[in-house]
Amino acid sequence: MAKTDGEVVIKKYANRRLYNTGTSTYVTLEDLAQMVKRGEDFIVQDAKSGEDITHSVLTQIIFEQESKTGNTLLPISFLRQLISYYGDQMQMVVPTFLEHSMKTFADQQAQMREHMTRALGESPLTKNLQMPMQMMEEQVRRNTDMFRQAMQMFSPFTAPASQPGEAKKSADPRDLDELKEQLRSLQNRLDSMGS
Repeated sequence: MAKTDGEVVIKKYANRRLYNTGTSTYVTLEDLAQMVKRGEDFIVQDAKSGEDITHSVLTQIIFEQESKTGNTLLPISFLRQLISYYGDQMQMVVPTFLEHSMKTFADQQAQMREHMTRALGESPLTKNLQMPMQMMEEQVRRNTDMFRQAMQMFSPFTAPASQPGEAKKSADPRDLDELKEQLRSLQNRLDSMGS
């Protein structure tokens, strides 16, 4: 598919066919996934109503990718946590947090590739990035834990969910100070990674 300047409009018809108005061709969800990977910007509109249905189509692409490859990017615990925020008072905060986290992750990944390439030159290690990605996964785990703690801070009257076999803990004001210190520490680490 030829790349066009600006945002491409994809029309979705009642028969579920997708039409790329930029290239005047019918496309599949796989084609749209490839467009996303290439960084091509597009919106999906219902052909009859003109309604923007980009969100639902992108969600459908994620579902298809998860089903097809067997490699899940969204662990069950994350999906459960995400579902629990629907209708919650924190629902409005979650999208911004996730968007910021993904941007930070992408920036860190690009920086890691650049640092590894500078340090080791072009090699299978720098192309594969298995070891650095494990480091990133650990960082994501830490960020998720901090996010969970931050959400508990905004909901002080709800007890934190206990893990199986773990007794429920009562809220302790020192936890807030500890969380603030962890956030400061994380910000300092992110700042030092950026420079």
